[in-house]
Amino acid sequence: MKMRTEARCDAIVAAASGLFREMGYERASMNELAKRLGGSKATLYGYFPSKVALFVSVVRASSTSHLSGAIEELNGVNGGPVELEATLLRFAERMLQVLTNDKSAIAVYRMVVGEAGHSEVGELFREAGPKEANDALAGVLTNGMKCGKLRKADPELTATQFMSLVIAETNSRLLERDPKPMTIVQIRKIAKRATDFFFNAMRPSRG
Repeated sequence: MKMRTEARCDAIVAAASGLFREMGYERASMNELAKRLGGSKATLYGYFPSKVALFVSVVRASSTSHLSGAIEELNGVNGGPVELEATLLRFAERMLQVLTNDKSAIAVYRMVVGEAGHSEVGELFREAGPKEANDALAGVLTNGMKCGKLRKADPELTATQFMSLVIAETNSRLLERDPKPMTIVQIRKIAKRATDFFFNAMRPSRG
């Protein structure tokens, strides 16, 4: 029963993902989703109490879930001086793999950008995705500052700045109709440049 329930939930999220991308958050409705799935709206509400809850699940399935392993790793790191750079580099690589090669994540992000000016979708996306990663990253950076690997600064702002550096070279891909996938070699080079730049800026001053 549990397996069937999980499979049904996954099917709803997959269908909702397509609906949100096609119609946008505001115009998409639970009625339309029920029609496409061939069930009742009451059944949908049995799995998801609102369109907001459903959208959050779509965001997590389409983008955030692919970073869940990286986020778990960040939450488990002690921030020691030996492993900090390697940890941030691995996180940057995983982040770039999603943002450059995962078509579903890219499609959801594009939909969010298009809708953000006239609905709550932008804040929902932030809470369901980037904020979780930013909070985990801020915890790692806090430990790095405490052990002297990084200079003192606002950890949350510093985490935001690091993530901005990671995506700086790839942002323009969102403007392309069908960007080509990036190789792991390309991704590693971009992640390394971003991480090096970050540590050059955040290294404690001497003297």
